[in-house]
Amino acid sequence: MAIPEKFENVTVRCKANVYFDGKVVSHAIVLPDGSEKTIGLIYPGDYHFNTNAPERMEVIAGACRVQLAGSSEQQCYGAGTYFDVPGKSGFDITVEDGIMEYVCSYR
Repeated sequence: MAIPEKFENVTVRCKANVYFDGKVVSHAIVLPDGSEKTIGLIYPGDYHFNTNAPERMEVIAGACRVQLAGSSEQQCYGAGTYFDVPGKSGFDITVEDGIMEYVCSYR
């Protein structure tokens, strides 16, 4: 699966989702088929997110380390890679330097 370069004919929700005092910021987009994604930035730091629905996090730029809930291992992800998170779960994510850009798809 190729990491997207752009999305055509989408609706962008103007109100941002802001987490961790502005260190994680995303905007929701609605695709023509009605599905939603978020596109965002993660600044350096350590963060924990819970999930309701399963998610796919695609790394557009930058890099991170991720530890999925229930796992004792961290995995590194860079631009052009992705990781999947089960629903009703969570993950810890660390961005060491720079800014990580991502697209999150809900399944």
